[in-house]
Amino acid sequence: MNGLIENIVKLHTTEMGAERIKRNLQLEAEDPVQWCKTQILSEGTIIERIGKNWYAVAGNCRITVNAHSYTIITAHKVKI
Repeated sequence: MNGLIENIVKLHTTEMGAERIKRNLQLEAEDPVQWCKTQILSEGTIIERIGKNWYAVAGNCRITVNAHSYTIITAHKVKI
């Protein structure tokens, strides 16, 4: 198990972060944090830590999480 999944309950974001996630992914979801948690925990998600951040690639998106505060920094669509 890795540190991001072990601390999934600590996952959060700022108001600006939530708007950024919704905009970047064109999400309709009310709660982008819950949406990100679901993606991170889904089967096939690739999670790696590089420096101070966790990166979770799930489907066609990459979610960036600060490794110390578990703040979702951003999320972007990626080409598969």
